[in-house]
Amino acid sequence: MTVRHGVRAAQPDLVVYVRRSPDHTGEDGPQVGLIIAKPVGSAVERHRVARRLRHVARTMLGDLGACDRMVIRALPSSRNVSSARLEQQLRRGLRRACDSAAKQ
Repeated sequence: MTVRHGVRAAQPDLVVYVRRSPDHTGEDGPQVGLIIAKPVGSAVERHRVARRLRHVARTMLGDLGACDRMVIRALPSSRNVSSARLEQQLRRGLRRACDSAAKQ
């Protein structure tokens, strides 16, 4: 649902999708999902990218509302960049997606 109906913000090494849902109740907090497809690399490389993205995404949960959903799609180039660069791109993508979602 988030990928199909959310707002998309592309970055060089990842794509961020955000779906704001102010009408849902009973949510425990924001939900974050990852998409790490086989073109990213071997299973070891995909798990390494997933661990790095989970670590970076934890620091941004405060920027999301309690009912927001975010999906991060790692692109193949994400396995070659530093965690600091992934964090920078994720912050920029999240900011752009949230700004676009607020305008809708």
